[in-house]
Amino acid sequence: MSEDLTPEIIGGKNPVLEALRADRDVNKIWVAEGVQKKGITELLQLAKEKGVLVQFVPKKKIDGLTDSNHQGIAAAVAAYNYAELNDLFNAAAARSEDPFFLILDELEDPHNLGSIMRTADAIGVHGLIIPRRRAVGLTAVVAKSSTGAIEHVPVVRVNNLSQTVDELKKRGVWIAGTDAKESMDYRNMDAGLPLAIIIGSEGKGMSRILRDKCDFLYQLPMIGHVTSLNASVAASLLMYEVYRKRNPLG
Repeated sequence: MSEDLTPEIIGGKNPVLEALRADRDVNKIWVAEGVQKKGITELLQLAKEKGVLVQFVPKKKIDGLTDSNHQGIAAAVAAYNYAELNDLFNAAAARSEDPFFLILDELEDPHNLGSIMRTADAIGVHGLIIPRRRAVGLTAVVAKSSTGAIEHVPVVRVNNLSQTVDELKKRGVWIAGTDAKESMDYRNMDAGLPLAIIIGSEGKGMSRILRDKCDFLYQLPMIGHVTSLNASVAASLLMYEVYRKRNPLG
């Protein structure tokens, strides 16, 4: 793992609980007075086992620490670490699976990133790749939106997505993207290959340089009036199609 970010205050029962489960360096936990201890039994037990100080404070104190929907619980945690590209390949090898990565092309909305991480964790994506610039990174808002998935999905941050795609190709990974024109239905995807899927940004979609590097281009057929889907929705559909193909019923 590499490169620390600025330390974060995370809010919410699930994000704090997942940070404890994942052995993150949690410095302190604040619980609002009036929160029922019965509902946070596991959280309190894990904090005790790991020697993390838990302080019961007025709710206004937590309101001042984070503007998220904190549910009366917040924690000071060490900075999130980014993974290295090899970590993603190692995650796939550890599960004896062909690599399956997501490449997020300048995604800017932290809620979209958090939502994508939730689905990525649910279906077993081996990791995400994001650019260093003009894109959201691992923040407290992302952590909250991911409901704890941020603790389990490796994220690699790179200087140049185009060069990273070239490296992935050299290592045997096929590259797929979405495009409404001159592309085939995503339900015809060959998901059995070592695969990385590019998800375009909310406003501009996938950049032309990355589009030109794709081995496959897929479209998500739509019969309604809208012409595009939210980035996290499109990503979820594609991820579950890979899962469905790799894990057939029966």
